[in-house]
Amino acid sequence: MAVRQRPAIAYSRLPGGASGIAGGGRSNLQNYRNKIVVVLCITILYTAFLFYRSPGGARSFLSGSSRKMQVTTFNIAAINNNPFEYWLTMPENPGYEELMSKIENFIENPGDKDVPVSQVFTPEMFGELEQRIKSVGWVSVKSYWEEDFSKRNIVTQFLKDGTLGSKRLASMPDRVTNVISTTDGKSFYRPTVISMYEEDLNNQQMWWKAWQSFMFEKKFKVKDNEGRVEEKAPWEMLQKIKKSKYPAISEQEEKDSLPLQTLCGAIFDGILVHMMNTVSQPEAWQPLKRTIVENLNKKKVAHTLEILEAQYMDSDIIALQEVSNSLVDQARKRKLGGYYHIISPANADPVRDQNSVILLSKKRFPSGSKKEITDIVQSMFPEGKDIPVANGDILAILTKDIAGEDFVIASFHGDTNGLATIPVLDAIVAAMKKSESVPKKAKLLFGLDANTYESGETGKTQDVMEWGQHFVSQGLTSCWGDVPQKNNYTTYNARTYLQPQLNKACKKEEKREKGDVNPKDFILFSKSDYQVVRTWKDNTGERIYKDDMAFPTLKFPSDHGILTTIIEPKPAEE
Repeated sequence: MAVRQRPAIAYSRLPGGASGIAGGGRSNLQNYRNKIVVVLCITILYTAFLFYRSPGGARSFLSGSSRKMQVTTFNIAAINNNPFEYWLTMPENPGYEELMSKIENFIENPGDKDVPVSQVFTPEMFGELEQRIKSVGWVSVKSYWEEDFSKRNIVTQFLKDGTLGSKRLASMPDRVTNVISTTDGKSFYRPTVISMYEEDLNNQQMWWKAWQSFMFEKKFKVKDNEGRVEEKAPWEMLQKIKKSKYPAISEQEEKDSLPLQTLCGAIFDGILVHMMNTVSQPEAWQPLKRTIVENLNKKKVAHTLEILEAQYMDSDIIALQEVSNSLVDQARKRKLGGYYHIISPANADPVRDQNSVILLSKKRFPSGSKKEITDIVQSMFPEGKDIPVANGDILAILTKDIAGEDFVIASFHGDTNGLATIPVLDAIVAAMKKSESVPKKAKLLFGLDANTYESGETGKTQDVMEWGQHFVSQGLTSCWGDVPQKNNYTTYNARTYLQPQLNKACKKEEKREKGDVNPKDFILFSKSDYQVVRTWKDNTGERIYKDDMAFPTLKFPSDHGILTTIIEPKPAEE
């Protein structure tokens, strides 16, 4: 059936207010449409003209520079093999503070508990150790035992002996054997209170049997400094204590340092087991230790990634410090790996395993890293000057955002005293100015743990105010502005009495006064490029920072807060 087309008609208003259909209204409607099109075209052209002429207008929009940028920096902190080393905030487990207070009192006010070493590490134990020492070809330490250590009291003359600490006779063997990481990715722990060893230490005999077996009988496949695989027992991994580095040690003690540190390490571990089972019961302190190990050590990587995925996936750039290879591998397999290019330094140290890493949003930086320039940065260090930087501490890269704008992105972990922070910044700035590899218009975004201090000491620790003056002199500003606030802390941690260097221990009521409570973390950028919209810090994993809380906690596994800033381009000057 043919479809009959209806004639085009126009609706018009008749004289007198009546309405009707005007058969000749087609031309009127067309004229009306034409007028609308002309007006719209003029409006669009005029608006575009104004937009183009205005500061930060079309040219900025097309280049991408009018967009805000969210940058996060986070020193996730290397896994601490001693679960008791730092004071934790554990409101969910009041038994923790009670235990740590009892340990503090045991050491500060030992009274009749300050018994001779020979009552804790018995002559029978020494005899067995002496046989082990001779069997591996070391010299006897019998004279040290009979004339000195056996007669000392366990607290005032051993644990609190500053000279013993200066000689590193207890801390050195702990550093080397606390955890043994094997070539197949497994970890094995020395039987001691201050490692992640999880078997029972219910009494001295149980501990001593396990300790001897670990140090002298078991062998582990490990890599040497040149990457070769060797099978060694922990006693073979110990290193001589050199007088040139530790002047307190005598020449004879240096010669005997391998068996001597083994003896002191055994006494130290034995005292700790005795102390824990004196102030508490094994069925109380050991489950508490396992809880800490599970959350802060074994699950540290998982907890860290969960926080980043839950709270910081909206960041365009995430600069991380002290990152393990395990975290990088796991991040690439998780949600983070789908959203970010995850970049590690070419000179990452697999043994130390504490490297700086950069995450670039695939949406904002679709091509990822264009080139790593860490080696160029390090080549800018002054000749003949020793800068305390280890492999993996610095990562600097070139990249382009989605609009084709060039950036230098850097992540850096400063040395403990912060003395490398200024030289590293100067080297980055020099590389951007002098290197032909770096585009001249590249913009710097730099997230770092500067390891600066509220009150630094010239030549010893980097003062935060001096640091602020320096980055401003380089034409930079920070997420905190040109002038840092001394009390704008991003760390709050303090050592307990359960670690080999008691001179660093803090009493419960002195955690803030004597702990590491300092303004250490920064995000830097050119003052002429960006201005701050908002900055916040986080020590809870919930974008909230609690100033009066020591951390890590069971929910927040780092001793540095997370720092995030939102910046926007500065309007171009007329």
